[in-house]
Amino acid sequence: MSLIEQLGLTVPIIQAPMAGVSTPQMAAAVCDAGALGSIAVGATNANGASRMIAETRVLTDRPFNVNLFVHAAPRRDVAVESAWLQALTPQFQAFGATPPAGLNTIYQSFADDDAMLSALLADAPRVVSFHFGLPDAERIRALKQAGCLLLATATNLDEALACKAAGMDAVVAQGWEAGGHRGMFDPDAKDSRLGTLALTRLLVLRTGLPVIAAGGIMDGRGVRAALDLGAVAAQLGTAFIACPESAADAAYRDALASDAAHHTTMTRAISGRPARCLRNRFTEWGGQSAGVIPDYPVAYDAGKALNAAAKAAGETGFGAQWAGQGAPLARAMPAADLISVLVAEMRV
Repeated sequence: MSLIEQLGLTVPIIQAPMAGVSTPQMAAAVCDAGALGSIAVGATNANGASRMIAETRVLTDRPFNVNLFVHAAPRRDVAVESAWLQALTPQFQAFGATPPAGLNTIYQSFADDDAMLSALLADAPRVVSFHFGLPDAERIRALKQAGCLLLATATNLDEALACKAAGMDAVVAQGWEAGGHRGMFDPDAKDSRLGTLALTRLLVLRTGLPVIAAGGIMDGRGVRAALDLGAVAAQLGTAFIACPESAADAAYRDALASDAAHHTTMTRAISGRPARCLRNRFTEWGGQSAGVIPDYPVAYDAGKALNAAAKAAGETGFGAQWAGQGAPLARAMPAADLISVLVAEMRV
């Protein structure tokens, strides 16, 4: 039985779990339309994850995906962090604010979050997916015993083969075009920057795993192209940002509909990890900064503080406005309607 059949999907589309954008309302709408909706819980704790899962289950009785961050613990370096805050100080001062005195590890990795594991085992979502790496064998075994299908992101063949060896049920082939954080296991490793087309075909031929294509796919023809390459499904994230069920704020939506959509850029400045974002004032500053950026998610603590200071002063160009290279093709419509449009486009 194929992955799509196991999940009872009628549409081979997965709504990407973009933290800060995905919501239970969106996931439920996508699920009820026959595709696989997702919620992102990597930016919350176990209690927050349980609340999101419960809220999604109230809204739909269909399977949905729960996504987790599995990043390495940040290397804390007081000198690096102090220097980064000093570099950011003029940006804070421009908005009448001061940077925080110190930085914190704002997100806990699933790799060492026992409370999150307990919550997931109790809630047993049908699909659990991993970004930035893989949990240990014990956590994988426990989730499988709870009946969870497991997915993980890979940006190259070695990562995909590691997913297979770990027992993943499918791999998400994240091309360089994709919006949001690169799923690289090691953010300091050389990135081969494989595009979605090349990576998807490579993983289909070399891994023996079901492959989900992700990155730059915005319409039904893109989905069909991914399927023609041998993918079992396509994962779309940027395509859903403009949906009313999205958590994106008005500034994010306006930026997506502006010329900025034609100029996405990969940056570490916002969070400490490579991530594709709409070009804005923060990415422009980050591209010119020569400073050493603290590890994820420590750097993100500073990024969030600066964005808050900027927004308080009426400036919206310092947010984490994640988007892929297909951003100019985004369409504003309810998530269920978007699924219907995508299906119709697949048949053209």
